[in-house]
Amino acid sequence: MPNFDDAWPFEDAPNLACFTVKSIMGEAAPILLVYHDEDDGAWQMLPDNGADVSAAMIVALEQLLRLDETLVELANLPLGWSAWRESKTSPWIRQAKSEMPV
Repeated sequence: MPNFDDAWPFEDAPNLACFTVKSIMGEAAPILLVYHDEDDGAWQMLPDNGADVSAAMIVALEQLLRLDETLVELANLPLGWSAWRESKTSPWIRQAKSEMPV
C-alpha cells in the first residue's frame, strides 16, 4: 500500500470529495475513466460504462489513490480534461475538453 504522507502528489487535499461508483470501491471494476471537471475542479473516477446514479458514491481522493496507484500519473491533469484507458494495465490517455466529441 502506498504511503503518501510525505509526498502527496495532488494539489487537492487527500480528503477531497470525489465521485465514483460502488463497483470501483468494491473492487469489482477498475477505474478506466477520469474527469477533472472544469467548473468546480471535482474529480470523477469511473468504470468504462460510466456511472449509474443509483451506484454513485462520494469518497476521499486518497481512498481512490490507494485502490489504484496509477492515478498518481493524473495528479497534474488540467481542469476540463479527461483521461481514459482500455484496461487497468493499459496506459492513461489524456484528452482536452476541446478535443472531445460534442
